[in-house]
Amino acid sequence: MNAGRVNPKHRLEDQGISGLGSVFYNQIEPALVQAAVERGEGTLGKGGALLVTTGQYTGRSPKDKFVVRSPAVEDSIWWENNAPMTPEAFDTLYDDMTAHMKGGDYFVQDLYGGADAEHRLDVRVITELAWHGLFIRHLLRRPEAAELDAFVPDWTIINCPSFKADPARHGCRTETVIALNFDRKVILIGNTAYAGENKKSVFTLLNYILPGKDVMAMHCSANHAIDNPDDSAVFFGLSGTGKTTLSADPSRTLIGDDEHGWSDNGIFNFEGGCYAKTIKLDPAAEPEIYATTARFGSVVENMVFDPETLELDFEDNSLTDNTRVAYPLEAISNASESSLGGHPKNIVMLTCDAYGVLPPIARLTPAQAMYHFLSGFTSKVAGTERGVTEPEPTFSTCFGAPFMPRRPEVYGKLLQQKIADHGATCWLVNTGWTGGAYGTGSRMPIHATRALLTAALNGALEAGEFRKDPNFGFDVPVACDDVADVLLDPRRTWEDPAAYDAQAEKLVQMFADNFAQYVPFIDEDVKAAALG
Repeated sequence: MNAGRVNPKHRLEDQGISGLGSVFYNQIEPALVQAAVERGEGTLGKGGALLVTTGQYTGRSPKDKFVVRSPAVEDSIWWENNAPMTPEAFDTLYDDMTAHMKGGDYFVQDLYGGADAEHRLDVRVITELAWHGLFIRHLLRRPEAAELDAFVPDWTIINCPSFKADPARHGCRTETVIALNFDRKVILIGNTAYAGENKKSVFTLLNYILPGKDVMAMHCSANHAIDNPDDSAVFFGLSGTGKTTLSADPSRTLIGDDEHGWSDNGIFNFEGGCYAKTIKLDPAAEPEIYATTARFGSVVENMVFDPETLELDFEDNSLTDNTRVAYPLEAISNASESSLGGHPKNIVMLTCDAYGVLPPIARLTPAQAMYHFLSGFTSKVAGTERGVTEPEPTFSTCFGAPFMPRRPEVYGKLLQQKIADHGATCWLVNTGWTGGAYGTGSRMPIHATRALLTAALNGALEAGEFRKDPNFGFDVPVACDDVADVLLDPRRTWEDPAAYDAQAEKLVQMFADNFAQYVPFIDEDVKAAALG
């Protein structure tokens, strides 16, 4: 049985996927919520939110992600960062997965990746779980109903959590697999119910496709001044650094919280929703994100709740630290209707420094910005990947290495060119530790980070006095309204300044060792920034 609105010339059987049970095309939120509850996939929570758990996998599985190695992409994929799969292994995987699907009911969503119509990607997502259909309907962009009648996908994603891969047969690592085939324009996801794999697969695609069109693909959030889209800002950062929290500033208009492009037209959101972390979510500090956890149709992932009252426990991390809520952008009152902005005036690189060395904010020259963008220093925060239980310092180039199919220098040079063409002030913001490393110090106060960012974006910080950081050579403000001066000098926040110096020396060397891999590919000014 087929149900729902779909291009009659492009149903699943027209794509060669046949023998399924019922196929539900492009159902809207109430139908997907109802189906998920009836199928036992989740619990209807307060306000009509859907409460789900993802089982064994509560974060991404980057080591189980593969790209099919074919002549078409052989010379353009960053193979040191992307595990290869043979075309033959993928074909076997595809045949086995679609055979496994026969007789089962599936949910199809036809969606857009990208708010800029000139650069969007049309994606069909086929899901075994109704709530995965609801999730991706939030996270990607929804066509008008009439557009579905002629929708033909550029790419198709098949997500089947009940399918287990065979490493020997399918050329993968474990029973879990995420496989991208740029020739067949198909992504296969098996043996994981973690919904984030769906959206990050689309991000990975756009990260490959857009640079070929001179469009910068960015793992960042973005906002702009109210009533002035030309006063925009982007916030680069890995999960857990504050992209969602800091871009959802009520005094500015939210463009998006995670993935954007920067074209000759300006910046544009890839997505139509947000995927916010909820662990220790504070209703006073983030009231609108908090409210989405009791909003009809929101997908609340891996949160513990009282079975009688349905009250969510925002402190309980017994399932994972990576508890999340997915919701459409319109759930945030100050979200942009167009999800578009002008060329950014400010570029913010968010880092979570578990060593407690970096200042809460620093101004970067364009060369320093390139150095820190390629370095991508941060800490993996507990729960965002399987096996991460406490902050782990890491270098993730371009602040998103797991999603970068091309070499880092491709993105670095694009960003460098965009900054040169349009001008932007660049900032490094540390949302990690102060007063000591993880285990001794404390997390940077969010009120201080917000005050510093506000001053940076409105120009007040730029007009003030700066000092030169002795470790990295960037400029650090000496004062900011509503921020204690001592916080701006991390050495002063440590009880033992000599211990700080030793920790700083260690971190500088870590940067240098990591950056050595990029030196053959970069310009002299960036090399100079690398040398301090």
